[in-house]
Amino acid sequence: MTTKIPAAPPVLAPLQPEYPQRRNSRLSRVLRAIGAALASISAAIMMSGCVSSAGIVSVAKPLTPEAAGLTSSATTQAPAPSAHWWHGLGAPALDDLVQHALAESPSLGLAQARLSRAQAVVAGANAAEGLQVGGSLDATRQRFSANSIYPPPLGGSIRTLATAQASASWEFDFFGRNRAAIGAAVGAERAAQAEIAAARVLLAANVTQTYLRIGQLFAQREVAARALQQRQDLLVLIRQRVQAGLDTAVEARQGEGALPDARTQIEQLDEQIMLARHALAVLTAQAPHALDTLVVTLADVRRMDLPAVLPADLLGRRADIEAARWRVEAATQDTAVARAQFYPNINLNAFVGLSSIGLGELLKADSRQIGFGPAVHLPIFDAGRLRANLRVRNADLDLAVESYNTVVRDGVRDVVDQLGSLQSLARQQHEQSAAQAAAESAYDLISQRYKAGLATYLAVLYAESQLLNQRRLAADLTARVFDRQVALVRALGGGYSGDPDVIADTGVQTAQP
Repeated sequence: MTTKIPAAPPVLAPLQPEYPQRRNSRLSRVLRAIGAALASISAAIMMSGCVSSAGIVSVAKPLTPEAAGLTSSATTQAPAPSAHWWHGLGAPALDDLVQHALAESPSLGLAQARLSRAQAVVAGANAAEGLQVGGSLDATRQRFSANSIYPPPLGGSIRTLATAQASASWEFDFFGRNRAAIGAAVGAERAAQAEIAAARVLLAANVTQTYLRIGQLFAQREVAARALQQRQDLLVLIRQRVQAGLDTAVEARQGEGALPDARTQIEQLDEQIMLARHALAVLTAQAPHALDTLVVTLADVRRMDLPAVLPADLLGRRADIEAARWRVEAATQDTAVARAQFYPNINLNAFVGLSSIGLGELLKADSRQIGFGPAVHLPIFDAGRLRANLRVRNADLDLAVESYNTVVRDGVRDVVDQLGSLQSLARQQHEQSAAQAAAESAYDLISQRYKAGLATYLAVLYAESQLLNQRRLAADLTARVFDRQVALVRALGGGYSGDPDVIADTGVQTAQP
């Protein structure tokens, strides 16, 4: 005689052929189970007040455009730089170098890797909102205890437990935890996108400034070469005067000693040109010696037409400010996730499958099983863990807001600095041009007087020194103007354009509970 194994509880019991007289009782049991589930959910919501998030808020406030000085009379709607602003310099070699750097630079590869990671996090956060379906297949050979709950002949026998089951789970996001997690992931993704744009702007600016630095060094070398030629010509004149008895060997030795000094200056400039070429090659992801023949002439470079005032829409033009803004958004959503953890986590679970003792019974109709029901998890007492986590998230939000404020202030100061420098350089060039004209005239006059025997060699050297200083200063001022123009383009965002809705919103709003 075979002893019947006790059945599982109603929700988990194997499906049996239903007879008409059993259907009403089964339906009533299902309705009672649903009612009990709803009651448990209601109780969970009421009990969730045992752990409170009251009193934990973020204290940092985002800087407004007005506080940053972007809505004063000093601002205006100025045109933004082009996305390929370096074309405005009219240097085809520079265009090729910038394009190569943007295509091959390892620094941009790192930024792209961070973006890929952020996009994967977004995909994971979105997946958490969907239906989770899984399956399992299990077969276990075991001996059943003869002294446990299993009666003979099962007790004391060796059988195979077999299960084939599909399960599904759905989380009800009543309190917005999953939505906030998606928002945080999207914020981090948008920040990573803006950081790539910021890295591209910075790289293009660095390449351009290094290229112009090489041009400055070549201009200085040209001045040094002209000085060497002048000293060689002067030495010829000195020797002629010595032969005529108009000068002594002292002047001849002074003239000869000036030549090595001029050659040393040229060699020093050649060294700096070599190092700058190596730096530019590395910036453009090339071998250090790839640009050893590069020659840059500042006279062939055009000045760019740039605004002379602080633009009112600066916050939407700079990728670094946009990145900081999205970091604030991500941190805001992270605080919402932490706050939602104070409330119940409600899931609906269900499974269907086959289960039997003995593999031969697994595929029989009586081996079917099905189950469903809610699962409610809620915090009641956690020794302050949730409150501590919320404080951490709010502190992270404060850090993100203060970082945003710092980036905004630095960005505004950067633009104002470059505008002020360009205005000052324009005045300096005006004065320097007059000083150089006077030095050129003085040198010509003193040279003529020396040839006529009316001036000393010391006077010639002094006039030459003044002239060379003015020529160097002219080259340096020209190079500085180009350098500050590039810095202004970078400060204005370098042609960055993000989401139009984001650009229109020049403030940052943080959600408070």
